[in-house]
Order: sequence, then structure tokens, then C-alpha cells
Amino acid sequence: MQIPEFMGSLHKLRYLDLSGLTFTGRIPPQLGIRNLSLRNNHLSGEFPSFLEHCPQLVFLDLAHNHFFGTLPTWIPEKLPYLAFLRLRSNLFYGHIPEELTGLVNLQYLDLAYNNITGIIPKSIVNFKGMTAASDHFDDDYTFQAAFNFGHGWTDGYTYQELSIHYNDLVTYTENFTVVTKGQERLYTGEIIYMVNLDLSCNNLIGDIPKEINSLVELKNLNLSWNTFSGKIPGNIGALTQVESLDLSHNELSGEIPAILSALTSLSRLNLSYNNLTGEIPSGDQLQTLEDPEYIYIGNPGLCGPLLPQKCSLPEPIPATQEHHEDLSDVASFLIAIGSGYVMGIWVVFCTFLFKRKWRVKWYSIWDRLCDWVYVQVAVTWISWTRKKKPAEAENDR
Repeated sequence: MQIPEFMGSLHKLRYLDLSGLTFTGRIPPQLGIRNLSLRNNHLSGEFPSFLEHCPQLVFLDLAHNHFFGTLPTWIPEKLPYLAFLRLRSNLFYGHIPEELTGLVNLQYLDLAYNNITGIIPKSIVNFKGMTAASDHFDDDYTFQAAFNFGHGWTDGYTYQELSIHYNDLVTYTENFTVVTKGQERLYTGEIIYMVNLDLSCNNLIGDIPKEINSLVELKNLNLSWNTFSGKIPGNIGALTQVESLDLSHNELSGEIPAILSALTSLSRLNLSYNNLTGEIPSGDQLQTLEDPEYIYIGNPGLCGPLLPQKCSLPEPIPATQEHHEDLSDVASFLIAIGSGYVMGIWVVFCTFLFKRKWRVKWYSIWDRLCDWVYVQVAVTWISWTRKKKPAEAENDR
């Protein structure tokens, strides 16, 4: 079933939800809307270019379709109010554009189940919608964020007009499903309370940037099924609001940061199938999580009370024992030297005892050496005596 072309002329249309209706083909251009959901269809093509003409768009859900290509760099400039972007389960590829982090009001980003490559841009700190509590936003903040971003799109907009777009986000209460805590759930609350970053099931590489600690309002962080390496950032404990944290099926190494035990809102954690090592932190919060073996499975280097593999502690060595060990080492060294010396003499003795020719040769060499030394000493003594006598005679005169 095709989307009717006449819908492209509905310039005053604010909400459009065509999800789950198995539409195919292209999308009519110039929809004057603020909230658009086309999820669960069979739509194809590159990222819809008609959205360049929808500058008031706040909510965009294109999940579970067949869109492909790279993510366009014009999204922040043409869709400056966008706060909800859901593109999961499509065929998008390429890097996450650096420009995408210019969406200062973005608080929900879902790019899961695509073919995205490259690294996570460190400029994710620009997602102000993930770094500041939504209930603290006001008209001044919205306008200032827009003004700072620039690109000229704020020209001619008043505080009241900007506030209208923000209120559209607050009042959008349609039911939609969200993947969080390891399962898809029906969400019936207001979008203003949803702060999510889901980049799972892609081909992302590199370290998890330490800048991620600035996204303090995140409720759900899912980076699973990628190829992230390096250590889990030690400052991840700054995400005090996170309820679900999934870093499974990567190549992370090193120890689990002890600060994870301070995440009091955490109710689901998955660190399975990495290369983590060391002892599991013993904080109270981690003790309350369900199925602890599943959380850490696939990390043979991990140990702790929550796992079958216990950590072995080295026994302390008494000081007196250490002192005795030092003396023992010295004695062993001296004994080794003495044994070698005695063994060498014994080898020479045995050789001379059973090898008559060697013995005769040795004595011959020894005799010649002694004679040579004697001659050298005698000649030197005579020479020195002769030089001394004239000197004494000269002194007597």
C-alpha cells in the first residue's frame, strides 16, 4: 500500500502516525508536521530528503523499515528542534556524522541494528537534552541553545514560538515501544521523561569515549554487540540516573570500575562476553541485580563471590620468615660457588691422574713458566742493583 500523495499538501498537519500499516514505496514531500512515526513498514530509499522541509519536527521514528545509505549531515541544520530520533532496524551504514551532535535538544537516539561503523564522536557532550534534566528546561534555555547552535534558523523566531515546539514534545503521549532493560516495552508516558542512547548491534570500534560521563540524564545506555575495545571508562559512575547499562559482546578489557557499585538507580547490567579481568566490585547495588552469573558470563578472567570462580588471595609472609629467606639465599649462593670450585679442582685432578701425557705436558709447561719467571726476576734485580751502585757512589762524593 502506497502513502497517498495528497498527504504531502497537508501543511498544517502536526501529528502523523502511520506505523505498522505495511506502507511501501516513497514518502510524499513537504509534510508540515512536528511528530512523524513511520515505523514497522516496508519503506525504502535513503534518509527521506523531504524532511529538509519539516523544520518544526520534534519526534521522528523511522524504525523497522528498509532505509539505507549514510546519515545526512544536514539533520541538525534542517531539523533544529528534533528531540526524538529512532532509526533502529534499517540498513543505514557509514560513520555517525560529527554534525549529528549539533542536535542540542536530542534526548533519545536509537541507531541499533544497522551497519554503522567508526567511533562514537567525542562531541556527544553537545547533546544537551541528555546532559540536563528535562524538567529544568525553560523557554530561555531552549532559545539560548538554538541561538548558540547558529546556522541562522533562529532568525525571526520568538521565545513564544520556540516554547510551542518544546511543548509539543512535552504533550506527545502516544503509545510506542522502547527497547530497554533487555526487552521491548510499551511506553505510555510522556516523551519528555525518556533519555536514551542505543547504538547496539552495529560495527562501532575504538574506546568508549570518557566524554560519555557528561550524559548524566541517561536512563538507558546500550552499546552491546559492537567491537569496542579498551577499558570501561572509570568515570562512568557519573551516570547516576542510568537504569539499564548494556556493554556486552564487545572486546572490552581490564577490571570493572568499582564506581559501578555507586549507581543506585541501576536495575539491569550486562557485561557478558568481553575480556574483562580481576575481581567483581563488591558494592551493595551490584549485589541486588538478578542472575549475576549471566551478567559476567564470557569473561573467564573475572572472579568473585558472585561467580563460581573465586579469587585467590596471597597469604601474608611474616617478617622473620622473609629474613630467613634472605639468609638462605646468601648461603645458597656461597654453596653454589664453593661447589663449582671444588668440582673444577676435582676434574683437573682426575684428568691428570688418568692422562699421563697431559700430566707430563702440564709439568713441562709449568717448569718453563717457572724458569721464565725466575729469569725475568733475576735480570730485573741485577739491572736495578747496577743502577743503584753508581748512584750511591755519586752521593758519597
